[in-house]
Amino acid sequence: MNAPKTAEPPVCWQDSLFELLVENGVTQISHVPDAGHSILIERAANEPRVHSVGLASEQEGVALAAGADLGGEKAVLLMQSSGVGNCINMLSLMKGSRFPFLTFVTMRGEYGEGNPWQYPMGQAVQPVLEAMGVICLRAERPEDVIPTAGAAMTMVWKSEQRVAVLLAQKLLGAKKF
Repeated sequence: MNAPKTAEPPVCWQDSLFELLVENGVTQISHVPDAGHSILIERAANEPRVHSVGLASEQEGVALAAGADLGGEKAVLLMQSSGVGNCINMLSLMKGSRFPFLTFVTMRGEYGEGNPWQYPMGQAVQPVLEAMGVICLRAERPEDVIPTAGAAMTMVWKSEQRVAVLLAQKLLGAKKF
């Protein structure tokens, strides 16, 4: 008699994204604390092939990505939409230096947002990034994340572009206060 099959736990898009990053040679993941990125941050902290770098401010992650590129490594910056505002001046480094850059931005100030303080920067993220020469790609559904991340990595590491993947608040769910 065959033993009953046990169902594998479903893989969440965050786990699939982390695996994709590692498979594509990402060795540095920088971040500030963020609930939307908590699974990626935890996975990075526990993965020996990845250096997880906690930042005091998101702008440090831009400089870290520049240094990683100079050293022949691949880095990714994880931040929330409010962190983009902290990076505006440092983004000019990318425009002048033309190094490849990839960031994943968890969006706030969108779908179902209950915190009025999140709206100004949440609404300004894409125009600010685009003004600094960063291409913005958007994922709104779990099934969008991996193809969008794959496209972004091709653009960044094959064409040396600067790309932000905006993870929509609809994907993440609005925070309950």
